[in-house]
Formats: sequence, C-alpha cells, structure tokens
Amino acid sequence: CNKSGQAIVSRQFVEMTRSRVEGLLSAFSKLLSTDKQHTFVETESVRYVYQPLDSLYMLLITTKASNILEDLETLRLFSRVIPEYCSSMDEKSVCDNSFQMIAAFDEIVALGYRESVNLNQIRTFTEMDSQEEKVYLAVRQTQEREAREVMKRKSKELQQQRREMARSGRGGGGAYQGFGSSASSSSSSSMMGG
Repeated sequence: CNKSGQAIVSRQFVEMTRSRVEGLLSAFSKLLSTDKQHTFVETESVRYVYQPLDSLYMLLITTKASNILEDLETLRLFSRVIPEYCSSMDEKSVCDNSFQMIAAFDEIVALGYRESVNLNQIRTFTEMDSQEEKVYLAVRQTQEREAREVMKRKSKELQQQRREMARSGRGGGGAYQGFGSSASSSSSSSMMGG
C-alpha cells in the first residue's frame, strides 16, 4: 500500500470483503507514526506487520493470535519477492507486475498458512512451464500461421483477378461489364424470341 493506506496490490488469503480490507488499510495509515522503529502495530482485533519500501509499504494483516515471528519471516519473504519482479519500488512498477507478484505470493501463503519455501523455490515454481500452456501456444501459433497462409493466397487471387480484369479491359469494351451492357442485352433479347 502507499503511505496514505491505499492498496496498490492486495491479496487476501482468507475470506474478507473489499470494504473490510479498505477499512483496515485506512486505519493502518492513521496508526503509523514516523518516530517509531517498530515493524508492527496492533489494534483490538488485528496486527499490522509492515516493512517500508521506499514510498510504499509491504503490509501483512494478521490476527493477534498469530505467531509474530512467523509473521515477520513471511513479511520478509514477501518483501524479497517484490524486487524480483519490479525494477523500482514505485506504484507504477508494482501495478505493472502485479500478476507475477500475486503468483509468487500464492507460493508463500496457501489458504492462510505460510508454506515452507525460500526465494529460489518461489522463482522456480513461478517460472515453470505448464504442459497445457505449451499445447495452447503451439495450437495458437499453428492457427496464426494458417491464417497468414490463407491471407497470402487470397491476396494472390485478388491480384490475379485484377490483372485479368486489366487485360480484358485493354482488349475490348471496358474493364467492367454490367447488366446494361450490349452483350447482356443482346443475349436477353434472343432469349425472349426477338
């Protein structure tokens, strides 16, 4: 979140409404004080564990019953993930890379519980290729190649038709013959018995 408590990227690992998250974030910005060296703040119902990152905060909101040491370790791992995906610690960079970061966050916490992973494992898990993705990409490339080939054929056919029309236009009569042309009117008069 930013210093005013606005979420830049938010990932809930337990069921929580958006208004509840926004309320907690708003309260967090009011609880911060610049003279303290603590990395957590507690209220009656939740604990805010945070780490400043330039103009942003990496914030973990937990229950007061959770293990503070484990929360701090989880926060450190979250904070180490961000530079892996963001070139700078600003809102734009975080927003631009939010999906990759959320995938990495999902490797750290599952169903509200911290997974036993390190940064190298997270990197490996998020870079893994799925077989379904490879098949999808291969099918898509084949479809695109076939579409390009069809477009080339159609283009050549249209060019050939234009050349033929230009040749017939030079040879006699005009490039376009319509219903009112002499050839069609003479054939229709012969069909009517005239």
